[in-house]
Amino acid sequence: MSSMLSVELDRNSEEPIYKQLIRQIKMQIESGNLSAGTRLPASRELAKDINVSRISVVNAYAELRAEGYLSAHAGRGTFVSRDGQSVGSVTNGAVAQSSTSRAMHDYSIRDMMKLARRSDIINFSHGSPPPEFFPMQHLQSAINTVLERDGASAMLYERPEGYGPLRSGVRDYVSALGIMCSVDNVLITGGAQQAIDLVLQALVSENETIVTSAPTYIGILDVARARRLQVHSIPMDEDGIRLDCLEYYLMENSPRLIYVMPTFHNPTGKVMPLHRRRQLLNLAHEYDVPVLEDAVYHEFRFEGEPLPPLKALDTTDSVIHVGAFTKMLLPGMRIGYIITSNSQFDRLVRVKQAADISTSGFNQRVIHMMMQRGVIAQQLERNNRELKRRRDTAIEAAKRYFPEGCKWEVPQGGMYLWVTLPKSGPTAAELFITAVQKHVSFAIGNVFYVNGQGSRNIRVNYGLQHPDRIEEGFRYLGDAWRELTEKYNEIENSPLL
Repeated sequence: MSSMLSVELDRNSEEPIYKQLIRQIKMQIESGNLSAGTRLPASRELAKDINVSRISVVNAYAELRAEGYLSAHAGRGTFVSRDGQSVGSVTNGAVAQSSTSRAMHDYSIRDMMKLARRSDIINFSHGSPPPEFFPMQHLQSAINTVLERDGASAMLYERPEGYGPLRSGVRDYVSALGIMCSVDNVLITGGAQQAIDLVLQALVSENETIVTSAPTYIGILDVARARRLQVHSIPMDEDGIRLDCLEYYLMENSPRLIYVMPTFHNPTGKVMPLHRRRQLLNLAHEYDVPVLEDAVYHEFRFEGEPLPPLKALDTTDSVIHVGAFTKMLLPGMRIGYIITSNSQFDRLVRVKQAADISTSGFNQRVIHMMMQRGVIAQQLERNNRELKRRRDTAIEAAKRYFPEGCKWEVPQGGMYLWVTLPKSGPTAAELFITAVQKHVSFAIGNVFYVNGQGSRNIRVNYGLQHPDRIEEGFRYLGDAWRELTEKYNEIENSPLL
């Protein structure tokens, strides 16, 4: 059966050419214009016909194969693998450009990433610290002390605002970072993720828009989808979110919130320099848009000069600051905090009370006891030394084992290495399947975007593994790339493809 493929490209669009090809081929399959068994033009032929590089066609065909729309057979060609209805069921109804379909496609990738939970996997995909970082002896001692001191009262409901001594402790803790606030500006939450959710519930209504970077923290996307909010993403450069693009958007639109992670950004590891922090605050004040600052990695620095949080520079109450003791101490204790102005505080407390009445009073007391004993400061110093050692191991292993053409920036802190794969060859999703078969995993770049980008990015949490496991896991990733590329080239070099 011959191809009836029709392609019309917008060469002035910000959407990459290969993404336009993917979208148009999907639409024609799902509409029935391209039926199951239809042979598509060879990549060389189509590239010549529509005057684009062959790499764009090769990448589009590869991603469509990964999603089940196409199948390729060496010596025969590339074919539509099934009808549109069947494809829809395989890909969870993914149709490019629809917000619903983008979410569904994203969740299908996340379902695939569940394979990383197997016990035999060297796991670089999760965003948590490793269990060996947890100060279990200090925790046991703090628990015993709290129970002996407070008895059953430690198990009662706490005030929605949080345990008073812990709120005072947080005030003193952030003052060392340059944030001056009163106890009345501190709200204790069930971790940083709940803090983000509370802010969005309090300040943003259904179908209103928040602005963030591209890529961004997956948790903000999860909350936005759950709360039926619109997300507009702004591209990044080497210094973080691009303020020229942000200002252009603010001139024409009125988003309710700007979400940023200025220090050791997740997933890229970037750090926003001081001048850009000031410029961001000026923009926020000028256009009257609050900034939600996620600072959970702010102190995970092991080289370079420390920079003040946005909240420490905030003179107009434009910033809502979110932090937590989860990444640096004990994730399962779920203790985070919000620091904000009086005008927003009461609304956040009401949302918090409606959500869960209060954060565990017992957990708050235990964390406060560990703060008083200096455990947090000791743990942070110890963890940062070990994270630097693991970062250095990861960089050297990436140089040895990752394919030629991979790109990354060496992070000065945090837990992540953000890698861009070569432009030709397998996508991150394709590589993931082969990698898992070789007992190693990573986070696929697509899940950190709202617009389908990131297909050639992977995020590696080097902090999760001991140096010897990092070395082993990166070698497996390199082997997976080479094995998949050999199969990829065998198909793509066929004269019929």
